[in-house]
Amino acid sequence: MKLKKNDLFVGIYLLTAIISLFISVPSGLLNVFLAINMAIAMIVLFTSLYSKDVLDMQSFPTILLFTTIFRISLNVSSTKLILKTGNPGKVVEAFGQFVGGNNMIIGFIVFLILMIVQFMVINKGTERVSEVTARFTLDAMPGKQMAIDADLNTGAITDKEAMERRAKLQQESSFFGAMDGATKYVKGDATAGLFITVINLVGGIAMGMLNGGMPIQEALNKYALLTIGDGLVSQIPSLMISLATGVIVTKASKETQLPDELVGTLFNNGKVLKIVGIVLAGLGIVTPLPVVVFALLGIALFIAGNIIDKQKTVESIETETEESVAEAQEIRKPENVISLLQVDPIELEFGYGIIPLADVNQGGDLLDRVVMIRRQVALELGTVVPIIRLRDNIQLNPNQYIIKIKGIQVSEGEILFDHYMAMNPGFVEEEISGIPTFEPSFHLPAIWITENQRERAESLGYTVVDPPSIIATHLTEVIKAHIAELLTRQDTQTLINNLKENNSTLVDELVPKLMSVGEIQKVLQNLLEEGISIRDLLTIFETLADHAGNTRDTDILTEYARQSLKRAISNKFFAGNDTNSVITVDPSVEQEIMNSVKQTEQGAYLNLAPDRIKGIVESTKEEIKKIEDMGRMPIVITSPIVRIYFKRLTSDYIKDLVVISYNEVESDVELQSVGMVTA
Repeated sequence: MKLKKNDLFVGIYLLTAIISLFISVPSGLLNVFLAINMAIAMIVLFTSLYSKDVLDMQSFPTILLFTTIFRISLNVSSTKLILKTGNPGKVVEAFGQFVGGNNMIIGFIVFLILMIVQFMVINKGTERVSEVTARFTLDAMPGKQMAIDADLNTGAITDKEAMERRAKLQQESSFFGAMDGATKYVKGDATAGLFITVINLVGGIAMGMLNGGMPIQEALNKYALLTIGDGLVSQIPSLMISLATGVIVTKASKETQLPDELVGTLFNNGKVLKIVGIVLAGLGIVTPLPVVVFALLGIALFIAGNIIDKQKTVESIETETEESVAEAQEIRKPENVISLLQVDPIELEFGYGIIPLADVNQGGDLLDRVVMIRRQVALELGTVVPIIRLRDNIQLNPNQYIIKIKGIQVSEGEILFDHYMAMNPGFVEEEISGIPTFEPSFHLPAIWITENQRERAESLGYTVVDPPSIIATHLTEVIKAHIAELLTRQDTQTLINNLKENNSTLVDELVPKLMSVGEIQKVLQNLLEEGISIRDLLTIFETLADHAGNTRDTDILTEYARQSLKRAISNKFFAGNDTNSVITVDPSVEQEIMNSVKQTEQGAYLNLAPDRIKGIVESTKEEIKKIEDMGRMPIVITSPIVRIYFKRLTSDYIKDLVVISYNEVESDVELQSVGMVTA
């Protein structure tokens, strides 16, 4: 593997730090390392200052660790040279003489001031801000994730944008969590520098007196200046790194660089600058303060305030002019109708009285429920549910909502925002007062009750539902009823791609050699239309691969797929019952239906006389009423070859009738015929 330049640089940097802890570094080489250390500290400081986003310096915690160990290794190297030779290099001596003014007392005072500023101001503040930011960031994660789901659900963002936002949110939480711990490096580095300084001073004086034979005053002067120089050459880069850490954790805006943000915040209001200018000029004239300094500064600020106000006025006029020109040009343009041609698959429109249910800021959770609806339907039916668009509509009644499929209204409902809907499950005898209504999903009789009546209604046995649950249930049932037509070719391709990840051989055999995406879509739509889950897509595709070579008729292939899913069908309609009541079809009727089937290139159809269709339907309705009076769900069972045609015959007259064949029932399921369709 080829070694990259970046890998080489980082490796040498760390290796130098580690080796310097054990091997004595010559004073000349130490000068180079100290210069590099100061350069890196400046680079880190100005990079943090000009970065637009905290994640632009995502590796900052690691940088803190690396620079800290490098700086400590240089401290150790300079300490060795001070104690051994008394010559730690030109850089240390220059800092001791130049910064300290070649005066031991001044040098110590400057050094102590730097230490106090770093310890008490920058390090302490940075540590606290990092801790609070990390805590708030982690606490806010669930809310931010829900907001992303809500934006995705309403169509404000795409799946790709939602994925990017979630990744960025995760990066931010990891970054601030790491920064909370990384600030301890800076604090520990400053503490270590203080101890090393004390050791250098005491050890240097001792070495000068004992080994060098110096008098105490000479030893003190020499080693005190070297110690101060060593401390300053270490603490100044450390101070810059601490300042960079503070800049990073206090950065709030993500749109502009920090200098632009600071200058824009402080010098953006002309009125403020003029007031401050007048005050400063007044202080210079009235008080004993230097007149020239305060008066000139006050006049300068007043003039700057005037200039800013004039610029804002000009910008405002220019903006209004540009907007007017843009509006005029837009009016002159021929209407762009492309955006008007798009139709949302599912829409939920509601009046202004229902807005609080969808507004997160007002405690509404309708958006979260819509997200759960998509997940619930996906788990139950195994298909992709399109984005559900939520929007308010002032043309509706305040408490009204409508549900649209592909831009066309298919259902509607009305709720009372501050009420609950109570429904009698059938066994409650005592009535409660309220506003009579009908449950919108299943059109069952119900009553609107107040919050005060809720507890009593529940104690009596009523089923009590809040408004968001009513809308969510209604929306779920509408989606299930139209899920077949909502399944597009693109959705089908998505399902195919998902299956192909682990079953590439099967998919390659079936698509497109035996069946096209459109034909597979038709089979899946046939299954969904009768409420059969397509989640077990592997079994469906295995069945299609087995039979698609013999027939391309999607209706027949659907029947084969249903038979392969008999375990799921049996579990859906017959689970938990010892004996299952069903309606059978007279063999003569089945034979008559089969004799009327006509095959064409476009598929098969029934050529049955209208009076015969009417007779079969009426007989079916009679048998359904009998079984419903028994309190059971009507299920018609037929022979496999007749099932699809009997379902077609009755679908226009009897909505949602369950028709299954004997081959779609598990062998251990016991059936009992309680009626027979005759004609």
